[in-house]
Amino acid sequence: MKSTVPRWFTLGCGVFFTAQVWAAQPIEPIPLWRGRAPGETNTVSTERDTSKPGERLVAGKAVIRLGHVSQPSITIYRPDARKDTGAAVVVCPGGGYSILAWDLEGTEVCEWLNSIGVTGVLLKYRVPKREQGPLQDAQRALGMVRHRAKEWGINPQRIGVLGFSAGGNLAAELCANNALRAYPFVDEADEASCRPDFQILIYPGSLVPKDEPWKITPQLVVTTNTPPTFLAMAADDPVRVENVLGYSLALKQSKVPVELHVYPTGGHGYGLRRTEEPVTGWPDLAAQWMKGQGWLERR
Repeated sequence: MKSTVPRWFTLGCGVFFTAQVWAAQPIEPIPLWRGRAPGETNTVSTERDTSKPGERLVAGKAVIRLGHVSQPSITIYRPDARKDTGAAVVVCPGGGYSILAWDLEGTEVCEWLNSIGVTGVLLKYRVPKREQGPLQDAQRALGMVRHRAKEWGINPQRIGVLGFSAGGNLAAELCANNALRAYPFVDEADEASCRPDFQILIYPGSLVPKDEPWKITPQLVVTTNTPPTFLAMAADDPVRVENVLGYSLALKQSKVPVELHVYPTGGHGYGLRRTEEPVTGWPDLAAQWMKGQGWLERR
């Protein structure tokens, strides 16, 4: 996909603001696997934007809904050297494990990360979901970033994960399942830890069962080893705010540092496109949280 960074973008509703995003051209997509991904049968790339004419706009703009992904990859977005903190975040777009909201919850997020001095690593994981496919891709991506951290100017002890909706579910699954790989050993990248140092979950889905919101979904078990977490969601989100409420309680009980923001309205699937809804201001709070946790200290 052709990059649009660095660029100027506008934020706001009614009143417009401009902010420059300092970012180098992204590194070309890097395949996660040598040959086919584990268990993959599709040998030909069929991925495409599945958006239909007139499909729901977000903040007045169209959304790239990337579907039929069988060849997972990562794309590295480096910040300008004048702002680079050495931190990196693997970005997991959402889409119900059916598609990837590629720009809304992917490229635009990496550009925002660059604006605060963080390397964005955009994860293209397999959709529609193949059993453990997304987790395998996420584990492989985190390990690869940590393995190649020096090459990419990244501090290997400051690599986080940020996920939206289904991508938030995937990020939480990665934070719960990183002691053992969900696939056979490939190369030296699999010797590096795939545990994120922190996680940011924005309107995540399926963290708790619908009928037992005080419990955590079994594959997302929370322990004292779960990374520090930032959560944001709207109370009227159809995906159910109980996901962040139940998850944050489990984090607190395990003494994991957690910051939770619940807004009365805002719905679902806004990415970081600003509207009149206060929930769309979550990036400012997330940046403050990362700074307060020490992730944004200059090298």
